[in-house]
Amino acid sequence: MTEAKFEKITHTDALLYGPPKLLLCGFPKNAQSKFKSLVATAGLAGIPLVWVTKDRSTEILSELLKLPDCTGQGASSDLPRAIIVSGIQEKQLHSLMALCRKTGMPQALWAVLTPISEKWTLQALLSELRAERRAMQRKR
Repeated sequence: MTEAKFEKITHTDALLYGPPKLLLCGFPKNAQSKFKSLVATAGLAGIPLVWVTKDRSTEILSELLKLPDCTGQGASSDLPRAIIVSGIQEKQLHSLMALCRKTGMPQALWAVLTPISEKWTLQALLSELRAERRAMQRKR
């Protein structure tokens, strides 16, 4: 797996890498409609949402991003809660993250698609994100 470096996301109109889409992991069935409403409130109502379940965890991110809008909707996911963002404006990402915090949504792992990470499996990305979170918690 190729190493990716951390880059700070600013508050601009610049588009993030990849097609406009959110890959969503670890959302129970009953939380999906609430999150869809939150996405709309953040000004992202037209962004396709893919609800990823454990049976797809070995797929490569670039393949998951080809799935149509609403794939997996209605199926609960027992993956770690994660939101993988692609192709939206940087300021939209900040707005979505702020709304998630403000509404008290359970904490999620966040990732922005990169040319490197799009070649990773979802499982590998989630493992990397969990390791990063543990390292940051130890620093505190």
